[in-house]
Amino acid sequence: MRIPCPHCGLRDSREFTYRGAAVGAERPEPDATADIWDDFVHLRANPAGPTRELWYHEFGCAAWVVVTRDTTTHEVLDHWPATHAKEAAR
Repeated sequence: MRIPCPHCGLRDSREFTYRGAAVGAERPEPDATADIWDDFVHLRANPAGPTRELWYHEFGCAAWVVVTRDTTTHEVLDHWPATHAKEAAR
């Protein structure tokens, strides 16, 4: 699988470390109940189709990249630097 890095271009996925679904913008409020936090931490959907993921370019430029990837085909549909709040709100 090839992952586009916003700084280095298209790279082999072995240069990256997968960090999970990009759900940081969906965090519960700090004062949310323990049940809500438990669900956020432990329950994850495993969707078939387009999913936003967080990847770290560990063996490259050390950038964090949000990737929209189809989990059934591994096709990368979109990507942007994780530091860009405007794009992260997509």
